[in-house]
This record gives sequence, C-alpha cells and structure tokens, in this order.
Amino acid sequence: MNISEMQQAILQLKQEQDVCILAHSYVAREISEIADYTGDSYGLSVQASKVPQKTVLMCGVRFMAETVKILSPGKRVILVSPLAGCPMAEQMDKDMISQVKELYPDYTVMAYVNTTAELKTIADVCVTSSSAVQIAKALDNDKILFIPDCNLGAYVAEQVPEKTVKLLQGGCPVHAAVRPSAVKQAKQLHPDALVLVHPECVPEVTAQADYVGSTTGIMNFAKRSDAREFIIGTEISIAEHLQYECPDKFFYPLDKQLICPNMKSTTLVDVYRALRGEHGEEICLDAEVITQARRCIDKMIELGG
Repeated sequence: MNISEMQQAILQLKQEQDVCILAHSYVAREISEIADYTGDSYGLSVQASKVPQKTVLMCGVRFMAETVKILSPGKRVILVSPLAGCPMAEQMDKDMISQVKELYPDYTVMAYVNTTAELKTIADVCVTSSSAVQIAKALDNDKILFIPDCNLGAYVAEQVPEKTVKLLQGGCPVHAAVRPSAVKQAKQLHPDALVLVHPECVPEVTAQADYVGSTTGIMNFAKRSDAREFIIGTEISIAEHLQYECPDKFFYPLDKQLICPNMKSTTLVDVYRALRGEHGEEICLDAEVITQARRCIDKMIELGG
C-alpha cells in the first residue's frame, strides 16, 4: 500500500467510524492531509470540543491529548503514538511546583499549555504562546510564577515590564538549542528573508527576529506578508507546510536541528492502525483531575486566551 492508498483507506475508515482526526502542525505532511483539523495544541482542543464525533484521534504528543480530554471529557480520546511525550511538559511535576508555590505564595502560577494535566491542577491560569503576553497584562496580580518554559517566560517578562515574572529553568530542548550564530548564518545566506521565530527560542535568538510568535502566528504572518522569503525559527515541518501553501514564496529553516522527535514518532501507518484498533492509547483522566485542570484553562478563556 503506497501513501496515497493508505490515505484513502484512512479517510474511508474515519468516515465509517465517525472519527475526528486532529494533527498538530509539527507532524508529517501526509498526516496533516488526512486530518480534519491541523493547528496548535490549544486550537486543536477547542476544535475537538465543537465536533460532533465522539471519538478523537490525536496526532501529536501526550499533553495535547490530555488537553483534549480535559475540554471534552465525554469524548473518547486516542493518542495515536503512545510514546509521543514532550520533554518540556515532563520537566516539572505537581510536587515540585507545590513546593515552589510555598516559597512564592503571593505569586500567580501561570502554566504554559505545554504541561501535564496533573500540573495544570495547581496552576492559576493556563496560557498559549500566542496569548501569554495578553493574559499576563490582564492578571490582577503583578507577581507571576511562569512555568515551565523560561524562554517564553523571559519573552513575556520583556513584553510586560510592569509585572514581576519569576522563572524556573525549563523549556523546549529543540527550540532552546538554536544558537544566535544560526540566525547570523541564515541571514548571510538569505539576506532578503524575514526572520520569524518562536518565543521558545532563547532571548538572544528572538532579539534578532523580525517577528516573534506562536506556530500559528508565524504561519499567518508568512501567508499575509508581502515579502517573498522567510527564515522559519520553529520546528522544521512548518517551513515545509508553508512551502506547500505558498508555492510562490520561499521558506528556509533557521536551523536543520529544529526537529521534534516526539512529533515525528507518529506515522501515517500509526494512524491507519489506530483506526483499525491495532495501535494507540486511550487517554483516561480522573474526574477530579479534569475538574481541577479545567479551572486554569477556563481562566485563560476568561482573560482572552
């Protein structure tokens, strides 16, 4: 069975079983082509809560599937690749942050959506990379404990200088590995290109960017811009997706090492087998965890997330 034949088989199984397929923007192109929705982690969760299907297949990583379950507890949520974790989401646990909260009792705990369901249960508010600055400004408290990504947290602190932002050492190892020298080299190779960077990169990298924003923000900026060349400072698949969607423009990865192995662990064959009941893991969360974790997400929605 070739790729096209497998895609057709997946589309048929999906229709027969009334299943919704969600694909994060970082997964392979052949998967995004058969997905009902492609986007960032929170955007996919919102879409899942609106669809009529009672079964959702998540082509992404575990915390994303958990977020779908939190927002849609009545749905059956399948993580297509059970081994697809997120090093950033797994860096900090509930016990660790509970101890930190005791040291900073007057700080509002702002948790990036890239956290486990368990950790979200003790967060005050959840944020996405696109909403973090807006929500930080909207908080009544001027003291924020930002977890887990210190680079995104540093970006928020820079954008909201009127707030005191406490950071812990954590973050995305893929984005954080990009060195400032990579930006200089990319600019030398493509002097007419705009540099679009994710705020999970280190401050010395984002400082050199023409645009800093979420994956969705980067894609929208590139599509709408009158410029024809772009250096893409996030997971390497985004440059590929943009090249398909904007064939008249040119997209260059900022660094060839910007590859997320966890996202790449989901294959088209995995999706096919998951629909056949031969692969994947159903995400099950305690009702109490869902209720407690939902509070920080509801707060995010309230504040404009």
